Amino acid sequence: MLGKKYLMLALILGSISTTSFGFTLKNPTKTEKKIVQVSKEDTEKNLYQEIGLAGKLDYDVFKTALNGYNKIERKKDLLTIIDYSKPSTEKRFFVIDMKQKKILVNSHVSHGKNSGGNIATSFSNKVSSNKSSLGFFLTENTYMGGNGYSLVLNGLEEGINDKAKERYIVIHGADYANPKMAKSLGRLGRSLGCPALPRDISKKTIDMIKNGSVIFAYGNDTNYLERSSYV
Repeated sequence: MLGKKYLMLALILGSISTTSFGFTLKNPTKTEKKIVQVSKEDTEKNLYQEIGLAGKLDYDVFKTALNGYNKIERKKDLLTIIDYSKPSTEKRFFVIDMKQKKILVNSHVSHGKNSGGNIATSFSNKVSSNKSSLGFFLTENTYMGGNGYSLVLNGLEEGINDKAKERYIVIHGADYANPKMAKSLGRLGRSLGCPALPRDISKKTIDMIKNGSVIFAYGNDTNYLERSSYV
């Protein structure tokens, strides 16, 4: 009888294998699949809470960013999220240390002048559109250009943001990205499509995320969500 109990326990344990999200089951039933999915969802929500994003960044935006981040080969455990669904008068630029589970930077950021007023509602991958681009990027090298110290972005999504280099879409500092501008204009000043940061934090932030970290730019655009292979 005792031998049968041990055999049963061995069979149960043999059907379970661990993953980064708790556990998975070999040949799971529909009910078991649901249990595994709940476990993954719980892990993502716990991470969201641990990082301290509640009340600052919508969970669904974080989840979308996390899905892509986990698919991208990168050199740094940093995830930058730009939430263009928020108005420019709010802090919508986040640099997150995924290993330490903490926010390193939370700042204002400008969007392209043809993307909208206080909120960006229109996005493009076209040269001279003067609009912001959505999607996933990898950071590359820095250089001194017309906007000062700047960070090259490699758009990873074909037809969505892959013309970022051709369009000179880079991260740089700008006086018009200072939140004090919003007090008189009702919004930040706007760029030609670049995510421009306040000058007092731009260099430090650029040096932090340069050379191989992931950036995700999100906006209220269902067309992007349907087209992206990373979401």
